[in-house]
Amino acid sequence: MSKLLFYIFLFCMYYTLAKKFKDNEKPSWAKKDIRDFSDADMERLFDQWEEDEEPLPEDELPEHLRKPPPIDLTKMDMSNPEAVLQATKKGQTLMMFVSVANNPPRARTEELTKIWQASLWSNHIQAERYLIDDDRAIFMFKDGSQAWTAKEFLIEQDELKEVQLESQTYPGKNPNVRNKAVRDEL
Repeated sequence: MSKLLFYIFLFCMYYTLAKKFKDNEKPSWAKKDIRDFSDADMERLFDQWEEDEEPLPEDELPEHLRKPPPIDLTKMDMSNPEAVLQATKKGQTLMMFVSVANNPPRARTEELTKIWQASLWSNHIQAERYLIDDDRAIFMFKDGSQAWTAKEFLIEQDELKEVQLESQTYPGKNPNVRNKAVRDEL
């Protein structure tokens, strides 16, 4: 009998403590159907959800919330603005626009950029490639400091018209050279 009373008491305590609001004390946004929530209501709900969570470790945070790596300005050559830019972009995502010369068809642009990407990967420079036009592609680098090394490699390639990196345009060294060999596979 005492066990039964104990369990009834525990159930009553749980029910009274588990309920945060009484129905008439709820805020107006909490009474709404979830399908009628505005963006602000959803954000408030998300904030309540995340309230008691432990903070994420540094490597799991989104990139815009991570602390940038410290830059030692004493070891940097301030007369070289590209080296300064390269150091400041370490660990940040960076995009580079690449244009192929001689108005090639999309297949030729795909082939050339695929070869250039494979060459970069062989040199331990991780770059994702996205075609945006018949003669243009984006190379995206997870570590932005690698983009300047990739730029130096790319401007040496035949059939490269130009590279745009951080609002700077760098022309290719051999844009008028045409490699007539067409490959089906790499």
